[in-house]
Amino acid sequence: MVEELLTVGIAAAAGVAVYLAAAARVVKQYERGIVFRFGRLRQGVRPPGLTMILPVADRLHKVNLQIVTLPVPAQEGITRDNVTVRVDAVVYFKVVDPASALIAVEDYRFAVSQMAQTSLRSIIGKSDLDDLLSNREKLNQGLELMIDSPAMGWGVQIDRVEIKDVSLPETMKRSMARQAEADRERRARVINADAELQASHKLADAAAVMSDQPAALQLRLLQTVIAVAAEKNSTLVLPFPVELLRFLERAAPTPPQDARQGPARPAPAAPAAAGPAGPPPQAVPGLPGPPAEAVPGLAAPSAEDVPGLAGAPDADTPGLTGPPAADDAPGLAAPPAEDASGLAPPSPEDVLGLSATPFEDPPERTGPPPQEAPAADGAAGSGPAAGEPPAA
Repeated sequence: MVEELLTVGIAAAAGVAVYLAAAARVVKQYERGIVFRFGRLRQGVRPPGLTMILPVADRLHKVNLQIVTLPVPAQEGITRDNVTVRVDAVVYFKVVDPASALIAVEDYRFAVSQMAQTSLRSIIGKSDLDDLLSNREKLNQGLELMIDSPAMGWGVQIDRVEIKDVSLPETMKRSMARQAEADRERRARVINADAELQASHKLADAAAVMSDQPAALQLRLLQTVIAVAAEKNSTLVLPFPVELLRFLERAAPTPPQDARQGPARPAPAAPAAAGPAGPPPQAVPGLPGPPAEAVPGLAAPSAEDVPGLAGAPDADTPGLTGPPAADDAPGLAAPPAEDASGLAPPSPEDVLGLSATPFEDPPERTGPPPQEAPAADGAAGSGPAAGEPPAA
């Protein structure tokens, strides 16, 4: 009998343990339990901890109350000022009514994701590019309101919506970069012009002070020299202004009137004549130039100085004689005074190249004598003038 009672007690305890194991559920701290008995919602939300349900009749659904971070895929749209952009965002939301999140919508996560994408496209079309780039706070608030309105009926609360990135076309990026560079350059030019204006005012004031006190310019020059010499330069360029010379001239004592007059300078001597004065040259008819004696300062060359006239006194050289005398040089000897026309009749020995050898007499010539070549120094020869008959 006792054995039977023990067996029944053990069986009952085992049954209770099995029941408790099947009916007991654990709800975590960040979760809430929703119980459906035979498909009908049980009133009340099971708190965190250990809870009991009927193993066959009840079904427990756990709902996460943590804030969910849901990334929104990048959406491409056209802004109000006709610029194509790609915008991606992120949505932060949490469940505030577990029963509505399970009953009102099939999958609240997917519903919130699709709603965020459509709202993001709508906000892109209603905004300008400048608003997307610089006024994102206002766009985030508007996007949050657009998503939160239908999500409240699903038991979901939108905590925050942020626009992460705005992708622009390359051409638009270059245009914006040029605009930014132009604006920066304009500001730099304005700042430089303002600095030049202020510096010009200060320089004008300094110039006025230096004009009243000339010593200030000298002090400033000395300061410049000190500043340059501090760099240990081997070469020092020292500017010397004209104002400093004027200052030194005014500061120097005035010399007496007699001292400023220097000794009388001697009168310059008259220039010497180019050559000895002689009688005017006589015009020689038939010659292109005046005789050698008529040129002042020019002496008649000797026979050795005339090239081509001095020949070797060798008998083997026909047609050449020894060095001629000064009177035989053509164009250098003055015409004899006895000739009325200014020229003496030439002899056969005076003609160049026609004189006989020193050992034999010159042959007789029946024709006119050859014309004499002009001298090398440009003087006229001593041959007969044009139009005169040759000598017999």
